[in-house]
Amino acid sequence: TLVPALCAVFMREGADRENPFVSRLQRAYLPLLRKAIRYRYATVGGALVLFVACASLFPRLGSEFLPKLDEGALSISPGYLPGISVDTAIERATLVERVLLQRFPNEVETVATRIGRPDIATDPMLLSQADLFVPLKPRSKWKEAKTKAELIEKMQAEITKIPGMKVAFTQPIEMRMIEMSEGVGIRSEVGAKVFGPDMTVLLEKAAQVADVLRGLRGGADVSVEATAGLPVLQIRIRRDQIARYGINVADVQDLVETAIGGQQVGRIVEGNRRFDLVLRFAAPYRENADAIRRLWVTGPDGQRVPLVQLADIKSLEGPIQVGREAGERRVVVQANVRGRDLGSFVEEAKATVERQVKLPPGYHVEWGGQYEHLQEGMARLRVVVPVTFFVIFLLLFIAFGSASHALLVFTGIPFAITGGILALYLRGMPFSISAGVGFIALFGVAVLNGLVLVTFINKLRAEGASVQEAVIQSCLTRLRPVLMTAAVASIGFLPMALSTGRGAEVQKPLATVVIGGLITSTTLTLFVLPALYMLVSGRRATGREEEEE
Repeated sequence: TLVPALCAVFMREGADRENPFVSRLQRAYLPLLRKAIRYRYATVGGALVLFVACASLFPRLGSEFLPKLDEGALSISPGYLPGISVDTAIERATLVERVLLQRFPNEVETVATRIGRPDIATDPMLLSQADLFVPLKPRSKWKEAKTKAELIEKMQAEITKIPGMKVAFTQPIEMRMIEMSEGVGIRSEVGAKVFGPDMTVLLEKAAQVADVLRGLRGGADVSVEATAGLPVLQIRIRRDQIARYGINVADVQDLVETAIGGQQVGRIVEGNRRFDLVLRFAAPYRENADAIRRLWVTGPDGQRVPLVQLADIKSLEGPIQVGREAGERRVVVQANVRGRDLGSFVEEAKATVERQVKLPPGYHVEWGGQYEHLQEGMARLRVVVPVTFFVIFLLLFIAFGSASHALLVFTGIPFAITGGILALYLRGMPFSISAGVGFIALFGVAVLNGLVLVTFINKLRAEGASVQEAVIQSCLTRLRPVLMTAAVASIGFLPMALSTGRGAEVQKPLATVVIGGLITSTTLTLFVLPALYMLVSGRRATGREEEEE
């Protein structure tokens, strides 16, 4: 309602003045249009060949859930040996901080380290786990690297010079999003979860899966979830021996508890505050297995017997944690992907693991991390896109009252898909959920151009024009609105396609798809759609009309 009112107020009466630019476009367009109509079969066939060729490029695009955002910071997760002390963990973290700050002064703003997290947290961490948050300086100040991927490679090379140090790189927000969606255990882009009942077999198969991931192109920061290596002191009471001396099992247990963990022997009250009074042996009497073996147990008759004669005492490596999911034991193999799209990496990994890793009955591998989100997003698109197609076709059928004319306009969608795929391929962008949204937005604009053209053709035919006259006159008359619609939409998305700021990584695929699709859709609409219309509605055109061209 607004546009007609504004036209009535501001537009002057009389004939429109001829636009020289549009006139030149029409003069250049007319001979090309006549050739497209004359060689209509070749025109339509060429368009089909182009569509098939571009569709064949789609599997080569690769896929990922969402493009990686540049958060302007890195999150580094070093792995320490299980059972590491607090002092040693702090010393190792400080060493990594020093390497980053001294070796990369122009790239690293500062480094903040967090070691461990309490069990009551939503994501508990052991002392052998740490997070280093590394805010980066503006890229214009960098000297050691030009890209973040290159910087990560150089940082990893420097940090791994520290003996026994392995690190994984990600970004703070990205890591937390993965943790929130996947739960404890997965902090990388790809997580291969090996399920089974026996922990020894799980660790063996997880190591084989890790070897496979390391051997694939693009695999980085591959590590197996630490489940063993915690120093454990095992004390097995020999019941036959304590029976000889008349000693109770409880006496031995009380001694060990008091020596190692301490035992509450009283309580101190100061006003409203209460403090437990705990008795524990001095450090020299409990610091290692030999000291524990030399402890004395007092029998009922007052005799003193060394603990080593009453129990088998061994130092072993016990489990740090036992991961479970859906009631099954599991070990996670984590990996990041660099220099390659996520989808093709995991697909190759799945095929290679299935071929090289032989799993016993009752064992299986599931793939999590961002790949799982990618599969869920693709599954939703497989529902949304067909529904979108159906709704568009239904609206076109209602508008025209003819299935053939609705199908003619509907051909703008495959023409648009052609350009979208080609644009992604030329820019080296994998297909992502962002690009999928761009395709859905593109379909509406692509159909709009065809709708404008076919509606005007039908109007001229209703006024008595022949099929060919109606097609040519409509294309010339609607050339300007079709081009303006595509040009305005493309120019509007151009800043998104060329943006380099924060968050641009998500916008670029969407804008690239829309711009590329509009270019091919508009071009093919102006040439292929008239040829298709002639094939569908102009079969009864006389030879005389053909000669008049």
